[in-house]
Amino acid sequence: MLEIREMVCGYGGVTALRGISLDVKAGQLVALIGANGAGKSTTLRAISGLVPPRSGQMRFEGIDITGARPPRVLASGIAHCPEGRRVFPHMTVEENLDMGAYLRRGSGEIAADRDRIYTEFPRLAERRRQAAGTLSGGEQQMLAIGRALMSRPRLIMFDEPSLGLGPNIVERTFAIIRAIRDAGTTVLLVEQNAFAALEMCDHAYLLENGRIVLSGAGSELIANEHVRKAYLGG
Repeated sequence: MLEIREMVCGYGGVTALRGISLDVKAGQLVALIGANGAGKSTTLRAISGLVPPRSGQMRFEGIDITGARPPRVLASGIAHCPEGRRVFPHMTVEENLDMGAYLRRGSGEIAADRDRIYTEFPRLAERRRQAAGTLSGGEQQMLAIGRALMSRPRLIMFDEPSLGLGPNIVERTFAIIRAIRDAGTTVLLVEQNAFAALEMCDHAYLLENGRIVLSGAGSELIANEHVRKAYLGG
């Protein structure tokens, strides 16, 4: 579904990605793990068109999206649930959800999808007229996921979805991400909790200093001595 080949990307004079190549197959949950600053978030931002690559190629469902602007990337079927949730704080819950569908046409279908989000996340339904900035961290995470789903993506990218959340909300968030994959939407996950990410994923990549140094099934990376010592606490 998604193919990245020899992608180089950076900010100003700093190179964040040094020729990475990876594949995300349709229906999979693929995890990117690595230390802070390894290039995980930059990878997602490059796919979304927020950071243009300096070289390399990206293809989504066979179409070249290298250097595409974010609206085109979203329209192609890729949604990005960013680190820190990034809800619109002064807009209501419902207005935030509708922003996820801003490229779509057909108010009836949009309303039906919004109702499905409310069924999945009843707390959002209770707070539909409430300003998003007044929600708890867990509620904002549910809203960010719902907003991303409103675009009807075929690939959804999650950047550190457990960041700043309590243990119970983290478990709920991971269960939702697994359910999204199980329902047929492909998932690319960046997650600080490496063990949880490797346990739930179909395939994983380890990024170190802007380079992919290891890839394989999640169980294979869990069993790898370097991964265990560096990222899983020994």
